[in-house]
Amino acid sequence: MRLNELLKYNDIVIQCHDNPDADALASGYGLWWYFKNNNKKVRLIYRGKNMIRKSNLTIMLDKLNIPVSYEPDFADVPELLVTVDCQYGQRNVTKTPAKHIAIIDHHQIIDDFPEHSEVKNGIGSASTIIWDLLKKEGLDVNDEPLLATALYYGLYTDTNKFSEISHPLDKDMQDELVINRSIIVEMSNSNISLDELKVTGNAILNYEYFSDHKYLIIKSEPCDPNILGVMSDFSLETAGVDVCLSYYISQSEVKFSVRSCIKEVHANELAAFLAKGIGGGGGHIYKAGGTLRPEKLMHLFPLQTDEQYVNFSTNILHERMERYFDTYEIIYAKEMTLDASEMKKYSKTTQELGYVKLDDIFPDNTEITIRTLDGDMDVLIDTTTYLMIGLAGEVYPITENELRNSYKTLDKPFDKTFEYAPSIRNTATGKKKKVMSFAKTAISVGKTKIYAKPLTKKVKLFTALNEERYYTGEIGDYIAFREDDPHDISIIQADLFPILYHEV
Repeated sequence: MRLNELLKYNDIVIQCHDNPDADALASGYGLWWYFKNNNKKVRLIYRGKNMIRKSNLTIMLDKLNIPVSYEPDFADVPELLVTVDCQYGQRNVTKTPAKHIAIIDHHQIIDDFPEHSEVKNGIGSASTIIWDLLKKEGLDVNDEPLLATALYYGLYTDTNKFSEISHPLDKDMQDELVINRSIIVEMSNSNISLDELKVTGNAILNYEYFSDHKYLIIKSEPCDPNILGVMSDFSLETAGVDVCLSYYISQSEVKFSVRSCIKEVHANELAAFLAKGIGGGGGHIYKAGGTLRPEKLMHLFPLQTDEQYVNFSTNILHERMERYFDTYEIIYAKEMTLDASEMKKYSKTTQELGYVKLDDIFPDNTEITIRTLDGDMDVLIDTTTYLMIGLAGEVYPITENELRNSYKTLDKPFDKTFEYAPSIRNTATGKKKKVMSFAKTAISVGKTKIYAKPLTKKVKLFTALNEERYYTGEIGDYIAFREDDPHDISIIQADLFPILYHEV
């Protein structure tokens, strides 16, 4: 959906969910700003039983001049109603009649949507979706500093202080917004009340510790989701605790926070594992979180009572935590080799891939962050460092020697379109450039042979080039090593393997 499609309507109401949080208010504010600048009659409202009283939100409304009004008895029937950070007809938003409905949200898709909808449940906040929609209209929210600050705070709070960000679009907004940092600090320092301080203490006192894998589980009363991160951060400082899960169960959601301080457990991967099929989870390597949805849990178990719902939610988190640690085999490529007798030999097929000489983008010895749909990758550029771009838009560093041995390089652009075009940011200056603007074509020549076999168990692979961050292999993916270097072990996705390789 494009925002300009909604300009045919003149009487517009933007509705946040009941008990709105910072993300709902910020995304509603961004939409209000767009319609106001297009001379529409527009109102920003929220309904429900409770007026906003939380300290950080009252500061947000006051300091950022957010024009929202509390309308519990709203009776008008607007030409267009846009729900932000929620989905029309769901139980967390009071139903408001309207002639036409539009939805902008980032939560799990529940029902069929009206024609005008923008719902992306992989995005960390509705604020990010609004920011992206405004950019597509050629608008720069940095022209309105209070709005930029609001959108930043919406993402900040909805991703637990950015610890649960996984989508590159969220990271792009975080990088690009120019904000009033003093207001952010003021709001952030008013985020926990004395009652929430007591909730935090009581939850931590009733921890459960699992010595086999050195992890802690903390169950809390329902609270501001950011408080879960406070519990996890504090508990992870305990000797003998490598991983911490904190969570609460409410009628509308099961919210959880994950922390890890060891390289063998990526918090974002654990969060996704906990929520798979019943919610969503993501974040960073060391800090992450997510949500389980009651309607999804219902598909697994017929929950008749509140007690059944609470017990089942608790049990599934405990069971999945235990299963996560038993699911993976860990491989340290620098320390081991694979048994070639159990594997077949393959050669590369002829494919056109992309390559980039990194010092053509930034100078030698520059620290950069490569941003892709699969996450960020930190690299130090030297004159022999190249970047390969695969068929699905995946990127990975490669040495000049490896490039010359395995590919024929052509001086023609690598012109492909991906869901998210990878970018490179200078870590020191923040300057960002698009990878595809520099990409040229390389044709695989099949000189290098590999031994490979499909995985029958999930693995975490620490490659010889990167001993701090692992690559995950799923069952059915291929694990392989180069014939001329048994420690050069890699994971190749199941769907890409038959395209990239043929048996010798």
